[in-house]
Amino acid sequence: MGWSDPGRTTPWGGPTRVGPPQDAPSPGSHAAGGTPAAPDARPSRTRSLLPDLAPWRESADFRRLWLSGLITHFGSSLTFVALPVQMKVLTGSAVAVGAIGAVELVPLIVFGLYGGALADALDKRKLIVRTEAGQGLLCAALLVNALTPTPAVWPLYAVAAFSSALVAVQRPALDSLVPRIVAHEHLPAAASLNSLRWSVGGVAGPALAGVVVAYAGLGWAYGVDLATFVVSVVLVLGLGPSPASHEAAKPSLRSIAEGARYAWSRKELLGTYAIDLAAMFFAMPLAVLPFLADELDAEWSLGLMYAALPAGALLATLTSGWTSRVHRHGRMVALAAACWGLAMVAAGAVHDVGLVLLFLVLAGSFDMVSGIFRGAMWNQTIPDELRGRLAGIELLSYSVGPQLGQVRAGGMAAWTSVRTSIWAGGVLCVGAVGLLGLCLPGLMRYDVRTNEHAVRMRSVRSSTAAARPHA
Repeated sequence: MGWSDPGRTTPWGGPTRVGPPQDAPSPGSHAAGGTPAAPDARPSRTRSLLPDLAPWRESADFRRLWLSGLITHFGSSLTFVALPVQMKVLTGSAVAVGAIGAVELVPLIVFGLYGGALADALDKRKLIVRTEAGQGLLCAALLVNALTPTPAVWPLYAVAAFSSALVAVQRPALDSLVPRIVAHEHLPAAASLNSLRWSVGGVAGPALAGVVVAYAGLGWAYGVDLATFVVSVVLVLGLGPSPASHEAAKPSLRSIAEGARYAWSRKELLGTYAIDLAAMFFAMPLAVLPFLADELDAEWSLGLMYAALPAGALLATLTSGWTSRVHRHGRMVALAAACWGLAMVAAGAVHDVGLVLLFLVLAGSFDMVSGIFRGAMWNQTIPDELRGRLAGIELLSYSVGPQLGQVRAGGMAAWTSVRTSIWAGGVLCVGAVGLLGLCLPGLMRYDVRTNEHAVRMRSVRSSTAAARPHA
């Protein structure tokens, strides 16, 4: 929703962050797409690669939430391109563009932790509606600034900071709402559909934004984004109430500390946070893409560059059926993060814009794969009464990295060159992920079939489902 959604939740920043699949079926099971009869094996394997639509069919609330996110993410993708372009036009500085990530960082950290506590303690629907409306007002401020004869720079930074705070409060509520409106056995499918929604909006929005900004102007980009917020609020108002769990603690420093202690006790979860943080800090290139397009003498390609990462994520999502047959999720998190870095090395080394776009697409695919397995580990093992607070910590893990990455990319580009900023960041990413893999044996050993937390949560959710009255 807003300038966030299931991906990196910042006003203008980043590709993906999602979490299919949980409770993976065995390769030969019906749920995994297998069939007992050999003649049907080929069609079943094909179907097993495609997203499952069961959550969409069976949950009206999920349909509303899904459509709301699709509409606002499409509009917000316009702002995703327009905001750094406007900063570049006003300042001509890669450092100034990268500094947007810096001003988003503090509110993201502060309100991310508090937002997780709020999500556990308050009605999630009301929290989502209020934060969505607030983001719409901030988009209106960008529109007004863009329409003035002499647009100012400071409103761009101010809106980025306030939007970061609202996103940090909203995202834990969104993450912790889905398990309440979707049946447990359909959570993997819901995660895939959410990532599909983000990817479609992320591909179409930036590609269109390049045309809108170039030919219609920044005001049109911000205006369309504002209109999508209005539609989103109407859709979310139609959701059913989602009150706090009776086991949830009231929002306080003590409740935040309780969530932090739980996260610290889970070394395999800490490993997913650390690897994602390192990958995004060292290899996120978004701040320098406007300058890369200039350097390649291909300004027309800027929208495509921004769309390339979500395009790769879309490809990975549409073929994500195989992920349900992988059990060692920790190893896949590390491997995919390292491949993300390698793709950035290639994107920074080549001089042909077509190859740059190709490697950015590959990078987006690897980031999505890493996100799929991170999300699976989170969703399969965290108790409901702690889910909001842990979602706040997850938000920091997949959002702080990109924000710091904007600063790193802009600063390194100013110190060396745009191309060096990209390929050297990829090299550092691969090295950091490799080192973390060696230092985090618990993450590398994680197996969803035997992990004690995954086994416990499967038992709890099975008992809850069995006790639920049937119609």
